[in-house]
Amino acid sequence: MENSLNNRQILKSLGLASLLLVCGLGIVRLQQPKLQVLRGSNLDKRDYEREINKEDIKVNLLKNLPAFGFDNLFADWGMLQFIQYYGDEEARKQTGYHLSPDYLEVIVNNDPHFVLAYMIISPASSINAGRPDRTISLMNRGLKSITPDIADAYYVWLYKGVDELLFLGDIPEAKKSYSIAGDWANRAGNKFIASTALGTVQFLSTKPDSRRAQVGAWFMIYVNVPDKETKALAKGNIERLGGKLIFHENGRIQAIAPKND
Repeated sequence: MENSLNNRQILKSLGLASLLLVCGLGIVRLQQPKLQVLRGSNLDKRDYEREINKEDIKVNLLKNLPAFGFDNLFADWGMLQFIQYYGDEEARKQTGYHLSPDYLEVIVNNDPHFVLAYMIISPASSINAGRPDRTISLMNRGLKSITPDIADAYYVWLYKGVDELLFLGDIPEAKKSYSIAGDWANRAGNKFIASTALGTVQFLSTKPDSRRAQVGAWFMIYVNVPDKETKALAKGNIERLGGKLIFHENGRIQAIAPKND
């Protein structure tokens, strides 16, 4: 009975986290142009690899060029470039999403107050690119400039807490992020987010075993990313947590999570 109760608590506490990740990716899906129609569908893998090399150069220029006072313009341009990059589904099937955290870095470097950009890009950076570590690092950098009076600023702390809990299993940092998110949401009048975030803090104070949730999060990455490098990263993290992947003859893949202590 106690184990069943703990499982329900975990599902309740992480339900909002999963919803935020899905919503973040949904925002991009709604905004993406039909680039595969505009660019044509007769490109092969080598064409896409040449394109991604150009994209890599472009995003690195955006990260390193001086803005000469046009910081917000650079950030807006970076956001538009990311939507175009993410929206090219045919290209992403071939080359993956590994530049997503680089686009987030462009935003943080030029306009760390751009809250919507964190909400749109961070799920792609953490899930599609498989780099929650970089996502968290960039959000930490941006949060040094963000104050609670900025509209929806509490979401940045909330998204960071999601990644810290679901992917890294860093409960102390997740508690801190959820706590600040709850406080800022309360100040902003969003009682639902405040209550949910602070309730999660209370739950995390019980020191739950989050490995099963982490295996589930990394498995979500494994089955949703196209490139072998990110799949290998996800598989490695599943095994590090004590889980394993089972490959069935019919093509179905199953993640076996470790038993809770």
